[in-house]
Amino acid sequence: MLDPMDETVKERDFSARPEEEQKDFVSQTWCNHCMEVDLGMVNPKEFESKDRVWIEGECVKCGQSTITEIVEDDEE
Repeated sequence: MLDPMDETVKERDFSARPEEEQKDFVSQTWCNHCMEVDLGMVNPKEFESKDRVWIEGECVKCGQSTITEIVEDDEE
């Protein structure tokens, strides 16, 4: 969960990603509450810290917070 007091975490512009990529990230999810895959998320927000990038939103089925970590390939 995002800690608003953690100054090493920055919000990124999720809408700057290509539309197809956005659709993939909000549909390919795992909900720890429902214990199901690919339920989807709403209200996605993207964040970054020194070591990781992730999207946080709410599960479409139960409304609980869900997080999808993004692995970015730096070798392009």
